[in-house]
Amino acid sequence: MKIKLPTDVRMIIDRFEKNGFSAYAVGGCVRDSLLQKEPNDWDICTDALPQDILHLFSDFHTFDTGIKHGTVSVVINSFVYEITTFRIDGEYFDNRHPEKVEFTDDLVTDLSRRDFTVNAMAYSDRTGLVDPFDGAYDLELMAVRCVGNPVERFTEDALRIMRALRFASCYNMAIEKHTANAIFECKKLLNNIAAERITVEFNKLVCGENCEYIMRRFKDVFAVFLPEISIMFGYDQHTKHHNKTLWRHTTCAMTNIDPTPLLRITMLFHDLGKPMACKRDPDGTAHFKGHPKFSAVMAEQILERLKYPRDFIDDCVTLIAFHDVRFTGSKPQIKRVMNKIGETDMRRLLKVQYADLTAQSMYLRDEKMSKYNLACAAFEEVIKEKDCFTLKQLDINGHDLIKTGITDGKQIGNILDKLLGMVIDEKIENKNSILMQKAKELSGID
Repeated sequence: MKIKLPTDVRMIIDRFEKNGFSAYAVGGCVRDSLLQKEPNDWDICTDALPQDILHLFSDFHTFDTGIKHGTVSVVINSFVYEITTFRIDGEYFDNRHPEKVEFTDDLVTDLSRRDFTVNAMAYSDRTGLVDPFDGAYDLELMAVRCVGNPVERFTEDALRIMRALRFASCYNMAIEKHTANAIFECKKLLNNIAAERITVEFNKLVCGENCEYIMRRFKDVFAVFLPEISIMFGYDQHTKHHNKTLWRHTTCAMTNIDPTPLLRITMLFHDLGKPMACKRDPDGTAHFKGHPKFSAVMAEQILERLKYPRDFIDDCVTLIAFHDVRFTGSKPQIKRVMNKIGETDMRRLLKVQYADLTAQSMYLRDEKMSKYNLACAAFEEVIKEKDCFTLKQLDINGHDLIKTGITDGKQIGNILDKLLGMVIDEKIENKNSILMQKAKELSGID
């Protein structure tokens, strides 16, 4: 089996081999090459010790990535290559990192410590593919399977649970039975993993092609670090507008929107507050008035706990808070919402509403879709015509009002807000002379 190695990778491996060492491309780059995908990076493993690596590549910029664990980074043509000595991991006491490592000269021993068979393959042009755990066969099956005992692998490093789920989601792979069972058995070990590490994997996972199935199949695993979502499992919405449980609707909506972390996570939490807002008619029909506010508050708390960036949290909370606005297609309504959330989030909000709508039942679907399309058209017209929806776009400002003799700051602010509202509602034209006259009327100046 032949893999085309990049020129710099071949040079690195050749340099080791010419100096009496062995070296291989290893891990994800081999996996992706066999899948005919372009690897994001190329990692190298070798029997050379860290000090040998530093000596052999002294003509390049090198830096310590984790030298006590055998890893040295070498910069070649502005690209960073991590080179790691074959090693044996010591005991894991924190479900994340080995207490110590021991170097070895045996490649198979090094591969045996890795997480999944598809990541436990190595390659060099001289040796070819080294695949002691049948990773290539698992790639043919599109299966995620742990190397060795899966409980041991997840107990060593619980983040591997998230990596397994991420691979299954992003590569559209199935999780092998024993590996899946171990994920459920070891799921609570995720409590020992830093929130930032879980967030990195989760952001990738929710953008995967197989996201909906993984979110449903392993919902109890996600509930370890997202306990708030448990209330959605099996929650019957008791309304003609929905023919799915709340969790099924949620996961369906997630895959109906662009695969970006912000939009997918917005859909994950957009209806989280429904059970809290639920009111029932005597016949059992449920209503969820005000649920976006509950959802937004809960989402903010969760995202802060998971250490998401502030701007991500703010955007997500805004989209959730406005996701249930009933657009009619009127331009003034569109501009009023844009005044509150801006053009970028308005564009996102329309995507959120489409994802939500298409995850609902067919009840009134045509009517809802018609209003949605009218809203999209109105939005595009606002953008095309450069309609005013912010104070900055208003053809009058505070200095103009001061010149007329209005000096009270609060009064100036109130007048500008009223003028903007009139312009948005298309009651007056956004023209300085017209606005000045209306401002004088509002202030009582003759």
